[in-house]
Amino acid sequence: MAKIKHNNFLDTVDEVFSDATRKGILHLNSQDTKFTGNTIKVDGNKMYHFGTTGYLGLEQDERLKKAAMEAVDSYGTQFPLSKTYISHPLYQELEEKLRTMYANPVVITKNSTLGHIAVIPTAVRDEDAVILDHQVHWSVQNAVQPLKLRGIPVEMIRHNNLDMLEDKIKELQGKVSRIWYMADGVYSMYGDFAPVRELMDLSDKYPQLHFYFDDVHGMSWKGKNGTGYVLEAMGGNLPENVLLFGTLSKTFGASGAVLACSNAELQRKIKTYGGPLTFSAQLEPASVAAACASADIHLSQEIYMLQNELSERIDYFNRLLSNTDLPLVAENPSPVFYIGTGTPVTGYNFVKRMMKEGFFVNLGLFPAVPIKNTGVRITICRHNQKEEIEKLVEAMVYHYPRALEETDSSPERVRRAFRMPVSREEKVQSSAEIFEIQCETKISAIPKEEWDSLMGKNCFEWNGQLFLEKTLTANDIPENNWFFYYILIKDKNSGVPVLATFLSYSLWKDDMLSPVSVSEKLEEQRKREPYHMTSMVLSMGSLFTEGEHLYINKTNHRWKEALLLLLQKIEELEQELKPSMVVLRDFEEQTNLNSLFHEQGFMKVKMPESCVMDNLSWDTIEEYKASLSSRSRRHFTKEVEPFEKKFDICYMEQVPPDEVSHFYQLYQNVRNNNFGLNTFAYPFKLFAEMSKDPGWEFIVLYLKPEYENRDEPKAVGVMFCYKNSSGTYVPSLVGMDYKYSREFQVYRQLLFQTIKRARYLHFEKIDFGITASFEKRKLGAIVQPKVSYVQARDNFKLELLGIMEAGIKK
Repeated sequence: MAKIKHNNFLDTVDEVFSDATRKGILHLNSQDTKFTGNTIKVDGNKMYHFGTTGYLGLEQDERLKKAAMEAVDSYGTQFPLSKTYISHPLYQELEEKLRTMYANPVVITKNSTLGHIAVIPTAVRDEDAVILDHQVHWSVQNAVQPLKLRGIPVEMIRHNNLDMLEDKIKELQGKVSRIWYMADGVYSMYGDFAPVRELMDLSDKYPQLHFYFDDVHGMSWKGKNGTGYVLEAMGGNLPENVLLFGTLSKTFGASGAVLACSNAELQRKIKTYGGPLTFSAQLEPASVAAACASADIHLSQEIYMLQNELSERIDYFNRLLSNTDLPLVAENPSPVFYIGTGTPVTGYNFVKRMMKEGFFVNLGLFPAVPIKNTGVRITICRHNQKEEIEKLVEAMVYHYPRALEETDSSPERVRRAFRMPVSREEKVQSSAEIFEIQCETKISAIPKEEWDSLMGKNCFEWNGQLFLEKTLTANDIPENNWFFYYILIKDKNSGVPVLATFLSYSLWKDDMLSPVSVSEKLEEQRKREPYHMTSMVLSMGSLFTEGEHLYINKTNHRWKEALLLLLQKIEELEQELKPSMVVLRDFEEQTNLNSLFHEQGFMKVKMPESCVMDNLSWDTIEEYKASLSSRSRRHFTKEVEPFEKKFDICYMEQVPPDEVSHFYQLYQNVRNNNFGLNTFAYPFKLFAEMSKDPGWEFIVLYLKPEYENRDEPKAVGVMFCYKNSSGTYVPSLVGMDYKYSREFQVYRQLLFQTIKRARYLHFEKIDFGITASFEKRKLGAIVQPKVSYVQARDNFKLELLGIMEAGIKK
């Protein structure tokens, strides 16, 4: 379930960014005619600038500006020629100065993104492997993608998790030559550091271990000659097993990036034919000249004076924050600070308030952070004066609680979202005074008539849920033990239900919706580790049920408040159960709830299409055929109708035990041959209970004797159908003997017999559910696009499955 297909991922990011743009948070335009560094003007509002990554303020240094202007005057705006042929005159000067700074060979690149693309495929050999930190910058992860096409193993670990890193090293050490661990020195969202010293100790233990550090956010403000956090943490010496990236942009005040590499031969190879270094344009003369001027400052004692000035401001901001209740996610001596807001809607509100108050700050959004870990990213630079920092803190202390209140959040909810200590109980929300909320763990605690009047449209009516409770509890293995939560929210004054739903808490395979190739690979590993890449999930509805799992009475004008109260209740359950994901399903693709769910920290994920059939008013097969399109009619006449006479068709309610066993095997056949929806197998107990429950029946296909050589007939296909008391026929599961399935079109015949049976029993609708929508549509079903809304505790498994998929596609 965790896997989001690439286009779906892009659609999700587009929605997140578009929403933030509409709110006036992203894609803004500065209106300044001249920059000073400590202010910026947006929409006519001049604000103190707390969003820069020029931490030392060198981009406004007169020496750098003068050097850039003189370079333009001398050499023009660009030097339009590949460096493979010739570099413009200032390049060699800059390279020599950077080599002196790092005391090692260097490679200059156009920017860090192109630099990673040039260096990583050159440095990493075919016999190597790569391990990515979960939070390493996107530009590094993107540059790693081509390695998978070469068959290079690419793994991922949770952020700064050294135990997990060591486990991966142990798995790989006998299979590959070098193992590259790729991480940031200073992480750009929370401002936390890589555990460099501990990592170097690990490389002493495992000599195969090499490091690739992206230290662009640690550059200049830290280290000897401003060479960054990583090199300082290594004592100023660059080992041969480390490649170190710094930037000439951001704090350095110019443009471009720099790789430091103690291996002179590797440095030569990268410089000679490293991808974009060969085929891309070189840095403009103005950028190189500005970088030369900045390098002079870095090579002088002045850099330490600048570092100390920034450090004083960072320490001052940290001291001020420590005297507040603001949720600083990671306290570090870095210039990057992150104040958690939890949901995007709270983040929007807080940022807008701060901008209106005269402070420009950035919003941290998905996919840079998990969507429920939205927050305000504040950066401190030398341009920021102490009195401005004081005013910033005062404004945050004033506006933060008001942003929470206006968006129905609380400090406790935010702290729980970031797994920070909660010092007191959350105060009851005002909506609890308007609504009465009932949460039960047994369907028997809710009157049958009441539940069915609200939720009785599918197999999750009252009787259906009683059946699931009976069969999916008290079993021997974890995947077959489900927990249910039934929630009703009523208007306190009238007692009329405003909202109803149910949730299940159960074990899911993380690759449930991943491509078949990913699931096949994981299933091989699950033969040794049955619960590899599985997670507990709190889901609206359950894996057994499909359809409208949420009832909303929109005649009540406060229904949105009831829905927010439901989300708060789900959040309480999440804190108690600690699932890896919360999933709200199944909604129409164009639901008007999209914005509300997104603002509350859920991202939209496309689900497999659902199929329903509500045209059951025909009386004869000829009338049914006439209701189909001409193409579907031809398909039916050729691929379905002629095969019906080859079967004996039975409708069973009670089935002998040995026959139930055979039906179960047919179900397992289908499940094992269909990884398009990869779930755990249901227990045999569920199928045995179906035979005892009057709500279920079996449509069974037997081949006529002349078509098979068996002493006694055996079913070759079975449809497991639920008879909803409100007029919906639900074919929930299917089983087939694949020896006969293709030759006799068993699946298509089961679909057709389901349609005939539903019509015979006078049902008004068939809910065919998800998967195989192409086949169902050809028999007259209506295909309905469906989406779910997902809230993951972190993005780790999303990205890990993405890496697996890309690797398999090589």
